[in-house]
Amino acid sequence: MATVMVAPTRPRRLVEIALMVVALAIGIGGYVLTTINRTGVIPPNLGMHIVILLVVAIAAEIGMHVLAPYADPVILPISVALTGLGLAMIYRLDLTYDMLGRYDTESGGHLMPTSTKQLIMVGVALVAAALTLIVVRNHRLLRRFTYTFGVISLVLLLLPMLPVIGSEQMGARVWIRMGPLSLQPGELVKVTLAIFFAGYLVNKRDSLAIGGPKILGMRLPRARDLGPILVVWLIGIAILVLQRDLGTSLMFFGMFVAILYVATNRPSWLVIGVVMFTPAVILAVRAFPHVQNRFNVWLNALDNDVYNAQVGSYQVVQGLFGQASGGLMGTGWGRGYPHLVVHAESDFILSSLAEELGLTGLLAILLLYLILIERGLRAAIGVRDGFGKLLAAGLSFSLGLQVFVVLGGITRVIPLTGLTAPFLAAGGSSMVASWVMIALLVRISDAARRPTRPIPSSAISGHASHAGDNALAQSRSASADHRTTATASEGGEAQ
Repeated sequence: MATVMVAPTRPRRLVEIALMVVALAIGIGGYVLTTINRTGVIPPNLGMHIVILLVVAIAAEIGMHVLAPYADPVILPISVALTGLGLAMIYRLDLTYDMLGRYDTESGGHLMPTSTKQLIMVGVALVAAALTLIVVRNHRLLRRFTYTFGVISLVLLLLPMLPVIGSEQMGARVWIRMGPLSLQPGELVKVTLAIFFAGYLVNKRDSLAIGGPKILGMRLPRARDLGPILVVWLIGIAILVLQRDLGTSLMFFGMFVAILYVATNRPSWLVIGVVMFTPAVILAVRAFPHVQNRFNVWLNALDNDVYNAQVGSYQVVQGLFGQASGGLMGTGWGRGYPHLVVHAESDFILSSLAEELGLTGLLAILLLYLILIERGLRAAIGVRDGFGKLLAAGLSFSLGLQVFVVLGGITRVIPLTGLTAPFLAAGGSSMVASWVMIALLVRISDAARRPTRPIPSSAISGHASHAGDNALAQSRSASADHRTTATASEGGEAQ
């Protein structure tokens, strides 16, 4: 693993503050335009919302200045901008859902809107990110608990299988319910498994990098070094079999292979990963009707029978129609019909944004994701320890893979997997996990950009003087020994 020495930098807080103002303006602008286009008036509580957001932004900047003064000034504003866009779109959908009576109960009550729930979870996620920065003052400390995080990951993966709290939705058993609360442990496992993979592979990278036979120009690993990838492959198969969740299985296995490639710098591991995962997908398609139906929807979405089926391609096709109706510039905030798509606020929120912001807006959002991932990889290159490199690379690749899988699903590049867009989609588990990942990337980027402490000149001169004295003493001792030897030789000759 290579290390790029980053030149000492000053804390660029003014740049971050300017970017934070732009990020807040993006979210507030979407909220205001949605309200005006849907109701014709400016939001009556706009001033209060702006004050609250400014207070939160100021608190975040002060916290960053104290906890991570040398952190990358771009990571936090981009995360805030994506979160604001997601909140604005969920609020826009709630306005339509409320008109359609979606939140009305039979007793005449009113359910809590999704946007309110999401706002609460954003607050929880920000608190979790702040606690992560406070507790993890040095990311290298996480390496001590490598196997602890491995055990935690295993426990979280097994929780949905418990008969009391486990819950199955849309054919996949990935949820747990405790009263009114629901949680998707697989989202949190992305963080714990990244720490475990990074800690394990940084210790085993030397043995895994040793090459075996060379086939088709690639140096394959030795057979005895295939153990780790076989274990993770079995875990992925277990997720497919027990939870019937293709997306989570793909995420975990892909993240491990990516970290393994970064640790060993051998492309053969990528080829081995693809070769091992492909039969598992084929098996899942043949064995589980839920997965088989998703592949059928993917391949035959426009078929009339598939479209009209009870669990057919209606969602995918309506999402494609919505993206097409958005065109290049979009219909505008609040002027489209994204509510016609099932789960428009979660699985298909990128489709909703593409309809009202157009291809231009969607590309801008993807560019924000791309910059965020690039900044994470830049932190991985610049940090000086191997564990930090692998952890930052794993977290960045996880974000990139998740965005690709979600975007590929709504555009029919790949089948739908049930994953959601980080920061944008409705879902508390995903929001909390995404912000914890951002906190870890901020911590690693702070370590990468922090200048090393120079050795005081007095210590350097004292060390040089001490070394000079030692050299002079050794020279005098050698001269004395030489004179003693010469004297003894003369005495022997005289005798």
